[in-house]
Amino acid sequence: MSEGGPVLAPHALRDYALLADGERGVLVGPRGDFAWMCFPRWHDDAVFSALIGGAACYTVTPVGRFVWGGHYEDGTLIWRSRWVTEGGGIVECREALALPGRADRATLLRRVVAVRGPALVAVSLAAGAGFDRHGMARLKRRDDGVWTAALGEESMRWYGGARAKPAGDGVHGPSLALDLRLEEDEAHDLVLVLDHGDADAEAVLPAGLWEATEAGWAERLPDLGGLDLAARDARHSYAVMSGLTSATGATVAAATTSLPERADRARNYDYRYAWVRDQAYVGQAVAAAGPYPLLDDAVRFLTGRLLADGSDLMPAYTTAGDPIPGERRLDLPGYPGGADIVGNRVREQFQLDVFGEALLLFAAAAGHDRLDADSWRAAEAAVGSIEARGDDPEAGIWELEPRRWTHSRLVCAAGLRAIAAHAPGRERGPRWLALADQLVAAAAAEGVAREGHWQRTPDDPRIDAALLLAQVRGAVPAADPRSRATLEAVLAGLTEDGYCYRFRAEGLALGDAEGAFLVCGFWLALALAGQGDREAALAVFQRNRGACGTPGLFAEEFDVTQRQLRGNLPQAFVHALLLECAARLSDRSG
Repeated sequence: MSEGGPVLAPHALRDYALLADGERGVLVGPRGDFAWMCFPRWHDDAVFSALIGGAACYTVTPVGRFVWGGHYEDGTLIWRSRWVTEGGGIVECREALALPGRADRATLLRRVVAVRGPALVAVSLAAGAGFDRHGMARLKRRDDGVWTAALGEESMRWYGGARAKPAGDGVHGPSLALDLRLEEDEAHDLVLVLDHGDADAEAVLPAGLWEATEAGWAERLPDLGGLDLAARDARHSYAVMSGLTSATGATVAAATTSLPERADRARNYDYRYAWVRDQAYVGQAVAAAGPYPLLDDAVRFLTGRLLADGSDLMPAYTTAGDPIPGERRLDLPGYPGGADIVGNRVREQFQLDVFGEALLLFAAAAGHDRLDADSWRAAEAAVGSIEARGDDPEAGIWELEPRRWTHSRLVCAAGLRAIAAHAPGRERGPRWLALADQLVAAAAAEGVAREGHWQRTPDDPRIDAALLLAQVRGAVPAADPRSRATLEAVLAGLTEDGYCYRFRAEGLALGDAEGAFLVCGFWLALALAGQGDREAALAVFQRNRGACGTPGLFAEEFDVTQRQLRGNLPQAFVHALLLECAARLSDRSG
């Protein structure tokens, strides 16, 4: 495909919006460019790959000079691109992945409107399945004006482009180009339908698709009543997490792969999978706000994985619950500063803390009386795994070399304490509390630095922002001297201008090895609140919730110096912790 059309230059990550229907997502740039989409599901190959250097892209762009803007309709992932053109005209394009989402079909809705004055809009469609390996084969226009084509094993139908003309004819097939002229207040609908397998002959009526999508978002988004802090951002974060959550209940860590975590280094990974830890973060965050559907989704997915795999629980799965593939390279240039990597080697790791996070999730659900018999069996499986493997070297939260990570043992202790408070029967609760005490004692014996704070491992005395979770999640009380010392050490050694880093790389200043980790900033806000310093907690919260792009999406890292997003987009666990902070720091939470 890259030989059949021009390759569009990518934008800074802060400028991309997300459309999503739970089964896949689209990144939309300021030129109205659909630069990224995988099909049929998150972990499958891309049909739009311009984000990482492919030619496959679907654009709706005003002709001539313009200034871009846009916004989400409240409580949805329906995006409105908005351009003010050189002559003072205004053009909008309303865009969405249609709801309800289907695993075998994606319907992309675009409604172009000349808001003020007439408009000339250039539309280009160049789909390329398999990361540009397959273009639009057997492209033809039906008698009713609908364009059809085969995309490898997939098929496409494009409505609203009857006057489009084939443009270019590289070895991967042509693209389609349409000049769209609109008078003031005139609207034009474009509908692209992608099918996995045989396409049916059902009619495509744009008005009905928009109505169903609006109704779908109204059903997905709860009221989130009672939040008096960052309520709009919290609602948006819920919408983002909902858009990233499949019908299976699995929430992908991010919509993308291969976006670099540093501007000049090729450290990048594939996050289009459901991480057990991230799934637990999403569920715990939602539980802090109320017993809303994403809590049930997280519990359902992790219950299934624990019952199936027990102590062999993998750190991440596809949204279908399958093992994730190993890493491989694509024949694409990659996003500037990154590489073209898909798959993830994390499947080979053992991470102890995921069992503690699962227990914290189950306890949060039990607090809302939303834990059934299967989930209690899954909780027992998690406890059994901690009993069996609690002393094993493991990769820890940051997925590094196998060691005895202090954070992992403390989070397991926190999970045990939390679930013990809800345990049915007389024996399980005391037994689980005793196991928690053993884990804390073991961590204290070898995981406390001379300065009195928790340290990363028995042989690594450095501070780590993840160790704030010992207090935040309840492994030890906030009043414990180690909790206070850990918070003080993080503030002194890992913060810059209100942002927080994971840990200090040996021999490097903060920011030289990587950006600030936004999830760590939100943990810091929760830890400060736990120590009774609400004013400082709010300051840190407000600082970190501003580290997003124009559409309000967060990446994993924030480059403090350049004020840029780094890493895959949008990062689900950052949105989760924003929601949790908004809920816990609101006045209703005391």
